[in-house]
Amino acid sequence: MDSLIVVDHPLARHLLAGLRDAETPPERFRHLSKRLSSVLILEATRNLPTRQARVDTPLEGADVELLDGGVVAVPILRAGLGLLEAATDLLPEVQVGYAGLERDEQTLQPTSYYLKVPELTGRSVLLLDPMLATGGSAAFAVSLLKQRGATDLQLVCVVAAPEGLERLHSEHPDVRVVTSALDDRLNDVGYIVPGLGDFGDRLFGTS
Repeated sequence: MDSLIVVDHPLARHLLAGLRDAETPPERFRHLSKRLSSVLILEATRNLPTRQARVDTPLEGADVELLDGGVVAVPILRAGLGLLEAATDLLPEVQVGYAGLERDEQTLQPTSYYLKVPELTGRSVLLLDPMLATGGSAAFAVSLLKQRGATDLQLVCVVAAPEGLERLHSEHPDVRVVTSALDDRLNDVGYIVPGLGDFGDRLFGTS
């Protein structure tokens, strides 16, 4: 399994263009986020395990495949909420956890102020965080989820920076990243370039 998947689809590129545009208002930004998240989650769930079953159609019996095993979506608060609705729409039986992280003002390292997750052992876990920038928060969140039994983890993000990707794969080489773009770099204050600004602020109309 490739450790990085950049979704190569014209619809994904079109939706990302709208998210990058500084003139896109919050209501349009939320709409585009949900649509692009659906494309990303479809890719992230491509290799979910299935089992054989049989159903009766209106005409005769048919062999079918059903998802086999639970899926858990865990958004990193708050920006990760922008990806959650697509997950619950596509996977109505998905269970949802939440990871609240913040940066310690003295050490500048991420800390957890809230973590609520269902049973993770034996389940496919989708960690939702739209921006993979330095990689510190994502790597820390993965560590927390592994401590609670997760072994099958994917990070779904809108854009990623090479620095964040390198850090995440250095600390957690088993975690696959599904994104719509691998951008150029981080600037001197840790923003992804060209990126799309602060995802959470643009999603919720705050500054």
